[in-house]
Amino acid sequence: MNRRLENKVALVTGAGSGLGAATAARFAEEGAHVFLTDINLDSVASIATAITDAGGKATARRQDVTDEADWDVLMQEIITAEGHLDILVNNAGIVITGTVESTSLSDWRKTQAVNLEAVFMGTRAGVSVMKVNGGSIINISSIEGIIGEALTAAYNASKGGVRIFTKSAALHCAKEDYNIRVNSVHPGYILTPMVTDGIGSLAPEVAAEMHANLMREIPLKTMGEPLDIANGCLFLASEESKYMTGSELVIDGGYTCR
Repeated sequence: MNRRLENKVALVTGAGSGLGAATAARFAEEGAHVFLTDINLDSVASIATAITDAGGKATARRQDVTDEADWDVLMQEIITAEGHLDILVNNAGIVITGTVESTSLSDWRKTQAVNLEAVFMGTRAGVSVMKVNGGSIINISSIEGIIGEALTAAYNASKGGVRIFTKSAALHCAKEDYNIRVNSVHPGYILTPMVTDGIGSLAPEVAAEMHANLMREIPLKTMGEPLDIANGCLFLASEESKYMTGSELVIDGGYTCR
């Protein structure tokens, strides 16, 4: 039996660690040739090597997702190498903690550039090469694109933007009959460097209180693992989700049920 992504070509941004690394590895296990990009070339090259050592197909490349011109170059490189792109996961992201009062304008703009503007540029670039043969675009938002958190004002705004932008792109692609599905994934608290570093950046007493509160508020009483999100992305990348577009896939241990 064919693997779920056999003969597919996928691009995963921010694939040097965390959710991106897990998603790229999962896609490769299911037969895709995965292009992995990250601002840190050494980290993404290491992930790509691990994938190829395990028998998968992977190509690593450095990418600053905020560089508009490089998106076009990257798309051309993929088309030249493989002839098509079937799956795009806009995963690259950052979090800078700060309330509405303490967040600087520079931190606000940096967060929007990586988390929201890059998703727009990536989606636009993906549509430009997918509209001939169709495909699946998966934008990584967050539960904090649905609910608020006082300590992450800029992050909330960026991920909320990803959520509603995804629906706009999905409607456009459907109207134009491109056969491109565009969906968003909303992870809860997952054990990734972004989450652990974000909590670790807080004062010790604040971090301890936050962790205790999370364990009380997550109905399943544990943080998720990157593989939990990778499996969700695999579902959206595969034909199993062929009737989904503009949807929000929430994977959060029940956190947003309340």
